[in-house]
Amino acid sequence: MMLAQAGGGDFLLVGLWILVLAIFVGFELITKVPPTLHTPLMSGANAISGITIVGAISCAVADYPELGKILGFCAITLATVNVVGGFVVTDRMLGMFASKGSKKKDS
Repeated sequence: MMLAQAGGGDFLLVGLWILVLAIFVGFELITKVPPTLHTPLMSGANAISGITIVGAISCAVADYPELGKILGFCAITLATVNVVGGFVVTDRMLGMFASKGSKKKDS
């Protein structure tokens, strides 16, 4: 059965509408955050991306059409890059506040 015939067109339209709203709200929120709060918010964003990874894995392994599996794989990849990059940046920022005696020495 075609996806559009099964009501998939409405689902796609609602999904795109939610995506547009999420982009708009996310942009508005991020631009209003002072720089001193970026590190704590990045830790929260890493937790949310971890939830995204779990949802994307369930989407990628479910019995969805091929497009759903491809989008699930892309979501897994992008959320993983976001989590790893967020932890790297957070570690570097926290390293700036470490005392000189406790900094890691390069080998």
